[in-house]
Amino acid sequence: MIIGIPKEIKAEENRVAITPAGVNAFVAHGHRVLIERHAGSGSGLSDAQYRAAGAHVLHTARQVWSDAEMILKVKEPLPTEYRHLREGLLVFTYLHLAASGELTKMLRAKKVGAIGYETIQLDDGTLPLLAPMSEVAGRLSIQVGSWCLQAPNGGAGILLGGASGVRPANVVILGAGIAGANACQIAAGVGAHVSIIDRNPARLRYMHDILGGHITTVMSNHANIEEEVSAADLVVGSVLVAGAKAPHLVTRKMVRGMKRGAAIVDISSDQGGCVETSRPTTLDAPIYVTDGVVHYCVTNMPAIVPRTSTFALTNATLSYALELADKGLQGALQENIPLQRGVNVLNGHVTHAGVAEAFQIAHTPIGELI
Repeated sequence: MIIGIPKEIKAEENRVAITPAGVNAFVAHGHRVLIERHAGSGSGLSDAQYRAAGAHVLHTARQVWSDAEMILKVKEPLPTEYRHLREGLLVFTYLHLAASGELTKMLRAKKVGAIGYETIQLDDGTLPLLAPMSEVAGRLSIQVGSWCLQAPNGGAGILLGGASGVRPANVVILGAGIAGANACQIAAGVGAHVSIIDRNPARLRYMHDILGGHITTVMSNHANIEEEVSAADLVVGSVLVAGAKAPHLVTRKMVRGMKRGAAIVDISSDQGGCVETSRPTTLDAPIYVTDGVVHYCVTNMPAIVPRTSTFALTNATLSYALELADKGLQGALQENIPLQRGVNVLNGHVTHAGVAEAFQIAHTPIGELI
């Protein structure tokens, strides 16, 4: 199979979909890898390293897209890339289609096979290709949240860990999944007072145990969320419904009731956001203030640390990408149920129930197409 890796064009996106070691694995399996020049430079990976691994370095994105049978990306195709989409092309990337009706429509119209990293799901419900970026985003959320609380950024001028004789900040984390758990560990580690909210008591018990009881665990319901958010200096939204739009757990009314100069970091913004006042932002303009609260809603947070993120991503995606290349789309899907769950669009049909529900369009189970 011919594998194409174009350079990411989203604002300030410096990750790349594969490392030289990943290229070497494809070549060893008999596949051909095309990569756009300088695609890895933002992650500290040179064209020379990719050539040494066996990749063909091409000068333009058009060449990569037109010659490839499978495109590996980090972020979803942007409008300027839609012209490259064509029938029979396989695109394997983070899609987050429930937040993008335009892209969903385009993938259907062009009859592209689109598999989302974020919707590949194991039998136990875990999301193995979302996990590494969730880990990175969770850890970063406290780092950027601390920055949002600084006075020059519109924040109240609060240090998360406080100081001698000064209370630490109140950090509230919505969701105890991978992102939320990592945010919780970092926030507790810097000395903040941390509350984590989830609807799963077993997950809350786990978080309480691994952090030695140094956090407050709260069951998720409207009243508890409202109470915790009103007292928070920093709220981290890390709620996920696989493939579907994130629910608005924090309402506009709750935001209005927050302290002036408090901050919200909505990790869920790439799936529509779990805060009603969230709207997507980019790394070149990451924050805005609504109702006196600083909002950070960057949809590709792990791009802040592209080298770490690129290696973590390739570690997770490579085995699935190799299976698609070795067996072809039909063969891989017939043998790999988690991979089936990752298919969002195929042959003009929406195959993921969450995406179909988001736009009230027909859902075609993947089993009817393979």
